[in-house]
Amino acid sequence: MSTSTPKKYLVTGGAGYVGSVVAQHLLEAGHTVTVLDDLSTGFREGVPQGAEFIEGRIQDAAKYLDPSYDGVLHFAAFSQVGESVVNPEKYWVNNVGGTTALLAAMRDAGVRTLVFSSTAATYGEPVSSPITESDPTSPTNPYGATKLAVDHMISGEAAAHGLAAVSLRYFNVAGAYGAYGERHSPESHLIPLVLQVALGARESISVYGDDYPTPDGSCVRDYIHVADLAEAHLLALTAATAGEHLICNLGNGNGFSVREVIETVRTVTGHPIPETAAPRRAGDPAVLVASAAAAEERLGWRPSRADLAGIVADAWAFARREEPTAP
Repeated sequence: MSTSTPKKYLVTGGAGYVGSVVAQHLLEAGHTVTVLDDLSTGFREGVPQGAEFIEGRIQDAAKYLDPSYDGVLHFAAFSQVGESVVNPEKYWVNNVGGTTALLAAMRDAGVRTLVFSSTAATYGEPVSSPITESDPTSPTNPYGATKLAVDHMISGEAAAHGLAAVSLRYFNVAGAYGAYGERHSPESHLIPLVLQVALGARESISVYGDDYPTPDGSCVRDYIHVADLAEAHLLALTAATAGEHLICNLGNGNGFSVREVIETVRTVTGHPIPETAAPRRAGDPAVLVASAAAAEERLGWRPSRADLAGIVADAWAFARREEPTAP
């Protein structure tokens, strides 16, 4: 994606998985990029070449933001659901407190465009499928609650101070883009966990629940390629309108079950993937699939990499690069 008007952007959390891919897309589009990341969950080598890097906290964004910036893309959040349940204060302090400081810094510097990394976790247990932006929001964990709180904060900022803002609610992000892929610690996402079995790093993959009302009894989720996700962020920068807070779901509109993902990994990698049956996890809905109609209408965005095998193949190439001694 190219642009005829290069701009300057701050990417908070740009050393993490999604932030690094978005930063790379911004650079490829000709923009100037500064990454702000405290490396608490990100990786220094994840910062794309060509981006300025500042090791720092979003709470201190006022030290780095100035009127030369055209906008902010905000990914700096803790995102482990389980951890948020046992340590909720960590999530409120960072995700909400940090964003409060960031919004104040943007206001003081006159930076009036924001794209926020939100989440499908804001919806909680879905009341219908596919999920639309008008569906009720009722998070079932502190992580989702903090993201929803930030969405409310952004709405207020847009109405009161003319912020041009877009929140993008992701479903299951997967795949890799060149040198940038998933490296969470601990890892909680299904595709990289199954790939760890293929690499010999774990013995089997747990299937949590086999009696859901789905075709094969396992949970169904909507997987979106991280490169498609990144392209949506660039489109959101253009679509952002002063005084409006636009919220869009990002997903491919199709669901794949846990067992379909496992079977796809077997096919792509050529490795056997032993399964272990495990009880359902509390709060796991049977089906989570997005309606991305609003993103298509308002952003002009449609995913172009919706094939599950292609998503897994990109993630597999990255995983092998990260584990050069794996079988």
